Amino acid sequence: MKREQIKDMDSLQTSERHGMPRRDFFKILGGGIIIFFRPWRALDLNRMPAEQARGVPKDYNAFLRIAEDGTVTCYTGKIEMGQGIITSLPQMMADELNVPYDRIKIVMGDTDICPWDQGTWGSLSTRIFGQIMRTATAEARGVLLDLASAQLGVPVSQLEVKDGIVTDTKDSKKTVSYAQLAKGKRIEKFLDVKPSMEDYTKFKSIGKSYNRVDSNLKVTGEAKYSGDMKLPGMVFARILRPPSHAAKMTSVDYSGAEKIAGTKVVREGDLVAVINENCDLADQAIVKIKAEYSFNEVPVNDKTIYEFMLKADSNAKALNSTGDMDAGLKLCDKTFESEFHDPYLAHVAIETHTALAQLDGGKMTVWASTQSPFGLREGIMRELGLPAEEVRVITPFVGGGFGGKGEYQQGIEAAKLAKLTGKPVMLMWTRDEEFIYDTFHPAGVIKIKSGIDKAGLIKLWEYSVYYSGTRGADAIYDIPNTKFTHYSQKSDGPPVHQFGTGAWRAPNNNTNTFAREVQIDIMAAAAGTDPLEFRRKNLKDEHILDCLKAVADKFGYVPGKAPSGRGIGIACGADAGAWVAHMAEVKVDKSTGKVKVVRIACAQDMGLCVNPEGATIQMEGCITMGLGYTLSEEVLFEGGKILTHSLDAYDIPKFSWLPKIDTVILDRKDKPPQGGGEPAIIAIGAVVANAIFDATGARLYRMPMTPERVLEALKKV
Repeated sequence: MKREQIKDMDSLQTSERHGMPRRDFFKILGGGIIIFFRPWRALDLNRMPAEQARGVPKDYNAFLRIAEDGTVTCYTGKIEMGQGIITSLPQMMADELNVPYDRIKIVMGDTDICPWDQGTWGSLSTRIFGQIMRTATAEARGVLLDLASAQLGVPVSQLEVKDGIVTDTKDSKKTVSYAQLAKGKRIEKFLDVKPSMEDYTKFKSIGKSYNRVDSNLKVTGEAKYSGDMKLPGMVFARILRPPSHAAKMTSVDYSGAEKIAGTKVVREGDLVAVINENCDLADQAIVKIKAEYSFNEVPVNDKTIYEFMLKADSNAKALNSTGDMDAGLKLCDKTFESEFHDPYLAHVAIETHTALAQLDGGKMTVWASTQSPFGLREGIMRELGLPAEEVRVITPFVGGGFGGKGEYQQGIEAAKLAKLTGKPVMLMWTRDEEFIYDTFHPAGVIKIKSGIDKAGLIKLWEYSVYYSGTRGADAIYDIPNTKFTHYSQKSDGPPVHQFGTGAWRAPNNNTNTFAREVQIDIMAAAAGTDPLEFRRKNLKDEHILDCLKAVADKFGYVPGKAPSGRGIGIACGADAGAWVAHMAEVKVDKSTGKVKVVRIACAQDMGLCVNPEGATIQMEGCITMGLGYTLSEEVLFEGGKILTHSLDAYDIPKFSWLPKIDTVILDRKDKPPQGGGEPAIIAIGAVVANAIFDATGARLYRMPMTPERVLEALKKV
């Protein structure tokens, strides 16, 4: 996409954010082709049909518009928070329509003009939405060819499309463009036979590396985030927050806040806020409010949470199991029992939760940093009692989410305050609020009992997961006797988690892959077998075997029994439909316990890779983020009170930490695309833990592997 087109797109979206009439919006896009696959009742062309208010649209004009100048606009309810779909989705649409990539514009995350979407998470944008969009676009192409056939007087089978131009293959002088076919008219046509998606052998954009189209905007500071928005008469808000999740306000005195010039205190029930046209004065006013609270704290903290979970009255749910555990135990020459601990983690996105809300003419419009614009719209509808047509959510660029911005509390808060004050309200959470009120990756316990026979084959696998979720908990190895149990919160019981938990990049798979792959390494060492060979011997999954071979080749792996003193670790797993394998080299300072990751290699089988450059960036980002949860990140707490409030206390990866990173994306052009935003993070904890063992003989069972914990493990060697 050309830079001038990027600027046009950004100015277009910015105009929409500031309330441009939708008729003017579509004038900018140009008169377009509106194509329906089945008749709808009277339809407002500028918004989704009522039947599509919640659910994937069936008419593909929801996904695209072809303007009179041949420009194609791609519409998606997905949002851009750094994962790169702002580039890859247009690549997919370009190949499906057979138009040049730089002719595709994209509009994202606007609930009034984009198709409904559940939210941007789970690495679903390409593998699920992308396929839906391609299917819709293929149908649009089929209708256009049908129209061209009628206009040129030749059968569809005799036509071909190149760069948006339909040509008679037997008479190259007979041509008609998509733009000419559109003519700004509304076209209603239904195809009885739906066309197939384009074959991968014909791709021109998919599979080619493109730089991110938003790179220049973000590097130059031109990119607009929710906090950059401004409206006439806008005020800044700060909300009074309790000091603990277990606190309930009993009294409040806000007279001191009202003495700050220009400050107004707003209260509705437990919601107490200050507003001021000056952001700094709002900050000053909120600390002047004096409130008293009652507390109902549970005696648990970051040190005792694991025992607390194991003793809790839990629901025990049996998952998929195979074979017979008693019979499996009899086949084992050696058995192993381990317990793994994982802490609470914060998302620490560079942009905190932010929203700007305006109530104008009875319609609530909210610009919000959220991964779920349609979820926020429904939340506002529910909280304020508004119908769908009176709520619009627009999501500008989002400065990181990692699952944390699937929640949208700040958007609802801003909307409430806008309704109460009658003013546009900007609400930006402070970093302190972000640490306390964001949802966290849940702490959890994993217990594993496993066994091998004399040949080093795994015959027994009993896996119990407590309170941290089951994503990635499958064995992946070829084991005849397995048992899986998930222990979770009882609906009528006291809460185990004392604050909100939720998705954190590849949620729960990090925990489960850490436990599984360390346990595999324990068995490999006990068998006296090279850890790569041990895995190969016990695997049948060709995807993982291919990844292991690719990463070993890239790493230059030389077999050796652990602990070899070299500091080399291996781990593998699967997430979001993709498979990964890692190898890492570490150096351990035995006097300080400090771990330095020297290099990491990762091989990924993600099916069809739409944008290799974008996928590589995501793999590198996963590895970097994974080093944080592996070596340093941990939320400290006492009851419902979060003790970790800032980046001074929560240590995220630094550039000085970064190892040499090598990545391999397996060539799978003939396979469906899979997720690429999360898989490469899942095995970082395990690969580093296994490398530490290879270097020192010390096993670590708890994340993060801080110098203190490494020293403690070394004492046991």
